[in-house]
Amino acid sequence: MPQQTTKDDPIRARSRHFAGYRRLFGLPGARAFTAGNLIARLPMGMFSVSAVVMIAGARGSYALAGAVTATGLAATAVAGPWLARLVDRHGQARIALPATAVSALGSLALLLCVRYGAPDWTLFAAYACTATTPNIGGLSRSRWAHLLRDEPGTLHMANAFEQAADELCFMLGPVLASFLTGTLFPEAGTLVGAVLLTAGMALFTAQRATEPPPQARSKAPSPLRSPGIPPLLICFTATGAVFGSMEVTTIAYADAQGHRAAAGAVLALQAAGSCAAGLVYGALKPAAPRLHRCLAAMAVLMTLPWAAATTGSLVALAGALLVAGMATAPTMVTAMTLVQERTPADRLNEGMSLMVTGLLAGIACGSAAGGWATEHLSPVAAFAVPAAAGALALLAGLRSARDVGRNDPAQA
Repeated sequence: MPQQTTKDDPIRARSRHFAGYRRLFGLPGARAFTAGNLIARLPMGMFSVSAVVMIAGARGSYALAGAVTATGLAATAVAGPWLARLVDRHGQARIALPATAVSALGSLALLLCVRYGAPDWTLFAAYACTATTPNIGGLSRSRWAHLLRDEPGTLHMANAFEQAADELCFMLGPVLASFLTGTLFPEAGTLVGAVLLTAGMALFTAQRATEPPPQARSKAPSPLRSPGIPPLLICFTATGAVFGSMEVTTIAYADAQGHRAAAGAVLALQAAGSCAAGLVYGALKPAAPRLHRCLAAMAVLMTLPWAAATTGSLVALAGALLVAGMATAPTMVTAMTLVQERTPADRLNEGMSLMVTGLLAGIACGSAAGGWATEHLSPVAAFAVPAAAGALALLAGLRSARDVGRNDPAQA
């Protein structure tokens, strides 16, 4: 009997850890707004892949496709904090829903420009209009922060779930986009993404009971002046460059191997590894997480896809991406938790949006760099770009650890 108890203890311990997620979604209204944000968030994993496949197929240039998507992401990075400030002041429903409508129209304009052979500059203009896409992950995290403001341990689990949800959508999104563009018509991914974004945001904003109350004009200083925020912003930017360059490079590599349709599934494995790691990380809730340690793991693991690509095997690359993805969710959860702790409560959406701004700016730069390296070097050599971006994120993280440590050594 004692042996049986000892054997079952680890199983029971894991069950207790993951039972926290059941309690999390037992909160009134949590399931309803989560359903809406998942539907609205799924297109976030579809739009870039759909645009790259659609533009590269019609115009024959990955460099142009990468530049167009980079322009849209850069525009989103500029507009994001402004929209978030309006959300903090006027509420989620009043701002996010009309902003989503404008973004959906931008996606449809891009589709029509590609479909009917409009000049290249119109692609940049149309995709820039998608900059009004609300930061749905930030809106959802704000709701959790409002509901769990007195429960930091449960908030950690909610943040981990949100990161896992991001990864789940970036896992399923590319697969769905590749399926739609490959089996229906090249513009299908963009069209379906616009519909899902609009429908999901309508459902999310309809859940008014869990919406944080609007804040009066904040007297708090900009989040950029909060201790530890500027170096975290640099860290998010470098991490974004990892994501952006890896996406374009992987699509080009699969295309060179004659398996363009498999690109979404291969990219999904990276997100799958991150999703699983994020859920485990949230359930275990390690004490005093160290951001620079997470970044170090990510920097090392991001060299694996480059090594796998030299073998010429898409299967080897898929396995490397699965392993490499396991470092990203813990990194993002740890960094976003620090942001929530260091941002004034009445400017929380703005603070998180600034981090997403950095992330999107990094994705834009990484996407452009990955496209250039693919076209001017080779699909294999282009995998050096995400590896270098991972090393840069680690350097930024070390600086962040020093700055944060001056204010709170336990969270450095």
